[in-house]
Amino acid sequence: MTKAVIIEQHGGPEELKLVDVTVGQPGPGEIRIRHKAIGLNFIDVYQRSGVYQLPMPLHLGMEASGIIEAVGEDVTHLKVGDRAAYASQPPGSYCEERVMPAKCVCKLPDAISFETGAAMMLKGLTAQYLLKRTLPQGGLKAGDFILFHAAAGGVGLIACQWAKALGYQLIGTAGSDAKCALAKANGAAHVINYNTEDFLARVKEITGGKGVKVVYDSVGKDTWDKSLDCLAPFGLMASFGNASGAPAPIAPGILGPKGSIYLTRQTLFSHIVTRESTQEMADDLFDAVTSGKVKIHIDQTYPLADIAQAHRDLEARKTTGCTLITL
Repeated sequence: MTKAVIIEQHGGPEELKLVDVTVGQPGPGEIRIRHKAIGLNFIDVYQRSGVYQLPMPLHLGMEASGIIEAVGEDVTHLKVGDRAAYASQPPGSYCEERVMPAKCVCKLPDAISFETGAAMMLKGLTAQYLLKRTLPQGGLKAGDFILFHAAAGGVGLIACQWAKALGYQLIGTAGSDAKCALAKANGAAHVINYNTEDFLARVKEITGGKGVKVVYDSVGKDTWDKSLDCLAPFGLMASFGNASGAPAPIAPGILGPKGSIYLTRQTLFSHIVTRESTQEMADDLFDAVTSGKVKIHIDQTYPLADIAQAHRDLEARKTTGCTLITL
């Protein structure tokens, strides 16, 4: 038996229940992992609340690190005793031990702690696919302006550092002066408190009226309309979340008058659909962290038994950087 967090219906944090479950043996293409630490992400809130509808009862959690305890047939990249970390479907990382598909589980370099590994996989791989794979027409080059909303969050702080290493001028938004200062300290070239400033006007000022080549937006409804207007002609609006709620539907015809701009809705799980792409992206992330280009900020820690409070604080935007769930 092992402890795991489940929900039996969609709803608020009160639906999260810590229960005893049985863990079996891995089948072909699977591994069994005993967790050392677990990551918390906004996708967990979407799944709990019903923004993303999933069958019940539902085991929650998308990333963790630990030790491989058993390996099923056809798994060649991992062995018993390996240190490992993952960001992966299906959900279920809020537990002490689990059986899961092996293709998105990566061997964790010795230079990276279990805590860092658990905190960085989903958020770090998200920053990787945004900055390296979700690019405007003609790509990005050193000196280009990009706009990144929620820049003091888990993905945001990683993106600030990585963008600086790539030579981009990241304009980061956040909801308080303290969060703006944190983004600035982590490499944002410019910061905007969108609760006290008009971020569209500031972006136009910063860029000399030209706008940015790409907007990376996980906020959604609250930032959507002005974000489109921040784009330079042929710019890219890259949505990868909706923390404030889903934006209203838009007619494709509005994209033309705004400069023939592009619009995409991205998700990590499209990028890690194969073993090869997962490992390629993870290797890039591991290199960024071990080289010192990117530091993973673990700013909050909660025991698994307090997972409901962790969700409340995340939804209330009381957190910065990465949040770790301990066992």
